[in-house]
Amino acid sequence: MLLVVGLGNPGDKYDKTRHNIGFMFLDYMAREAGVDFKESRWEALVAKASLESGPSLLVKPQTFMNLSGRAVARIAAYHKIEPGQIIVVHDDLDLEPGRLKIVQDRGPGGHNGIRSIIEHLGTRHFVRLRIGIGRPPEFMSPADFVLSRFSEAERQLVKQGFTEMAKAVTMIDRQGVTAAMNFFNRRE
Repeated sequence: MLLVVGLGNPGDKYDKTRHNIGFMFLDYMAREAGVDFKESRWEALVAKASLESGPSLLVKPQTFMNLSGRAVARIAAYHKIEPGQIIVVHDDLDLEPGRLKIVQDRGPGGHNGIRSIIEHLGTRHFVRLRIGIGRPPEFMSPADFVLSRFSEAERQLVKQGFTEMAKAVTMIDRQGVTAAMNFFNRRE
């Protein structure tokens, strides 16, 4: 079973902000699979889905970004899912909006949600789908920028990126992370 985790912050205040792009992608995947998220005992919204790649758990931690690892580790332990079968989807300031980059066995790179997952799992051996949200304008701090919403043009790029990301999830599960990195990371 694959565990696909989207990172974000709960609540209307953060809905559809750049930092919540992981939640937005999981909402896209759930719609495509025809499933709904339900409350769980693990401080997360969870949906069981039969994706093109096979049975999967879609997870949106509700602990706020900096504590995401708590929910991820508990769900992985309960379902006996190894770190290599976990895909974490999160925002990345260093990529253009909608651009995708796949990595594995990397440090947090300043992302507190990833730092929390590494701490709670005790390993970096999970897959990350980094989704570009763009760079902040010179007058805006990165903290304010990640909590801002996308422009209409950026929203369209992100939506196109979701289609590619869903294909990436399938390729990771069927052909492995190396094949997916070789295919998706080289695309312009």
